[in-house]
Amino acid sequence: MKIIRGSKNIKDEIKNPVLTLGNFDGVHIGHREIFRQVIERAKEIGGTSIVYTFEPHPLRVVSPAKTPPLLTTFKKKMQLIAESGIDITVCADFTKRFAEQHPRDFAGDTLIGNIGVKEVFVGYDYTFGKGREGTITYLKKMGEEFGFKVTVIDAIMVDDQIVSSTLLRDTIEEGDVEKAKRLLGRRYSIEGKVADGFKTGSMIGFPTANIDTSYELIPHTGVYAAKALIDGEIFDGVANVGFNPTFHRDKLNVEIHIFNFTRDIYGKEIEIFFIKMLRNEIEFGSAGELKKQIEKDITIAKGVLNSEK
Repeated sequence: MKIIRGSKNIKDEIKNPVLTLGNFDGVHIGHREIFRQVIERAKEIGGTSIVYTFEPHPLRVVSPAKTPPLLTTFKKKMQLIAESGIDITVCADFTKRFAEQHPRDFAGDTLIGNIGVKEVFVGYDYTFGKGREGTITYLKKMGEEFGFKVTVIDAIMVDDQIVSSTLLRDTIEEGDVEKAKRLLGRRYSIEGKVADGFKTGSMIGFPTANIDTSYELIPHTGVYAAKALIDGEIFDGVANVGFNPTFHRDKLNVEIHIFNFTRDIYGKEIEIFFIKMLRNEIEFGSAGELKKQIEKDITIAKGVLNSEK
């Protein structure tokens, strides 16, 4: 997949562009269905499939206090879009000036002037332009004026709920990573470099890899059956998200104890996949009590992870 930063003129480089617009935070199954239809239609007309998205998230510019914690980093979002099979992703630099555009100017100058779009696919609730004035009805009107077709994709339902980035955030914040998998079509994961921690796990016989992550959305505090991706290999483990209350820490940590693992991975980038929440974080009366509970957690986690294979 080719990534284009900014709103460059690319219409002379591509053929019959079929495009979708949106933030696509999380790249959940609703987003992936839109991508699927864009790709399918582009193939039918011998065209180019394009995702048009924004960096940073528009709310960071127009209303920073209302910006939700993001589900994916820019790097991860690009990876997930590429894995879907999209040909080109255009990442517009979202500035205050960009935000002030009238929807008609965006349609005429960007969609037609820069890209030469033939067809546009959007989700059922998409809006664009200054003050979110660009409704789907307005987009269709612009399509009639400028000569592009608009297709609206219906909502995707899971557990009788409309799949959305907001629902996904709430689900992850509650620690329901099993439901998050159904919303994403994959396991929720976070990436980060292995950093020095308090060495608490090592002191009680269960060394952990603590990760320093730029991810904004961390699952609910607790203990999880988990997997770690390290240098292209997957390893089973048990992860902890929390403050280590038994030792009265005041910093949120994300750490994973990897089963039967002795490699030195300090400074390495790893990815932790959350499989199932086992329990909430608990304050124990002693390190010995915590050690006994971790032994139980590992036994339960191994059962969960073995059922995944």
